[in-house]
Amino acid sequence: MASKSEPVVVERRDNLFIVTMNRPEARNALNGEMSTALAAAFGELEHDSELLVGVLTGAGPGFCAGLDLKEFASNGAEATRAVRTLLQDGCSKPMVAAIEGFAFAGGFELALMCDLLVVARGTRFGLPEVTRSLVANGGGLLRLPRRIPYQAAAEMSLTGDPMTAEWLYGLGLVNRLVEPGDALPRAVELARRIARNRPHAVIGTKKILARHAPSGDEWEQQDAVADPVFFSEEAREGALAFVEKRLPAWERQ
Repeated sequence: MASKSEPVVVERRDNLFIVTMNRPEARNALNGEMSTALAAAFGELEHDSELLVGVLTGAGPGFCAGLDLKEFASNGAEATRAVRTLLQDGCSKPMVAAIEGFAFAGGFELALMCDLLVVARGTRFGLPEVTRSLVANGGGLLRLPRRIPYQAAAEMSLTGDPMTAEWLYGLGLVNRLVEPGDALPRAVELARRIARNRPHAVIGTKKILARHAPSGDEWEQQDAVADPVFFSEEAREGALAFVEKRLPAWERQ
């Protein structure tokens, strides 16, 4: 078991691999250190033949609040390039997300990278990037319209408003809606159900399912639009305003 001070904690349970984002004091926000550690954890899952199913969760009251805007305002997005690559490449093995509390921005995109979602009642999801003069460039705008109706995806993405687990369960995005505190044990239970099957069959099935994932060309087309927005002064001002708990200057113009 990894040290509790590490940004990502991993645990093996037979052929299951549990990955826990471990910055609860920062709402498990994705900084450079966590980004690198997440990529390393998924690399271990990908390349270890004894592991078949992964479970992704977050320590503390929530799953992940997305990009660490304090770090982004200071250093830009380069520090989180590792998790951006992870979001694009995904994993060839099945992933189950165990989600409590909230999953926003990059945290929601990490959830969308997973194959199955086990979610506690009352959890809120969102892609709030537009409210910070950013574009969700971690696959949320590519994956979400494939998972729920376009109109619902457009409402979430264009308003930036959070939506409830109950609403998303009704749209078919959430596999299991459970009581608060039960997301991880129920996700492990579901992962064990998958892991009882033969590895070649499970991985082959996932490979076929993954054909419905965004292609490399789609990511390139997204980045051509998103990068000028993401690296703009307005984006930096939006992040600074969030950190400093004030209205962005561009809203006051």
